[in-house]
Amino acid sequence: QLSCLVKVVTLHGVPKDLDSYPKDFLLFLSPSDYAATGSCRQYFANIGKANLDVLQKESSQRKQLLLEALECLKISSTQVSEENAEILGRLVCDLGGEYVRSSGGSLLKRLSRCDSFLPEQEEAIRTVISSGNTTFGPPVAWSAFTLNELSGLIPVFDHSIFQKIPK
Repeated sequence: QLSCLVKVVTLHGVPKDLDSYPKDFLLFLSPSDYAATGSCRQYFANIGKANLDVLQKESSQRKQLLLEALECLKISSTQVSEENAEILGRLVCDLGGEYVRSSGGSLLKRLSRCDSFLPEQEEAIRTVISSGNTTFGPPVAWSAFTLNELSGLIPVFDHSIFQKIPK
């Protein structure tokens, strides 16, 4: 439905007030469509707030969005800064395990909002958490507040992580 709506709305050109449309609407536009009304950074900041589940996980469209976002934000390595992670928003859920490992704890809080993970992402999350090299510190130093902050990641934890968390 959204795809059809985009076709109707853009029939006579891209509207100048795209920011007033629902964020999910933007998933069916390209950064070049949005360029007339704002920057690609602004486009991906809006995309990061959209319901990405409108697009099937692992779909070519979602993969393309992520590639375009990485290019727009000039992320050439697998390390994502806190600022860029904020712009990516929900798109961080599509980053591969190598990004999770390289970015360390800067992605953990955002990843905890993801609905599901691929096995390689789960392994990377466990590696980063086990290292203790995050803003949350090692699991032995965690509090109830920390667990609340990372609650979306709890299903990914393995026995070795649970063992270290204080009662």
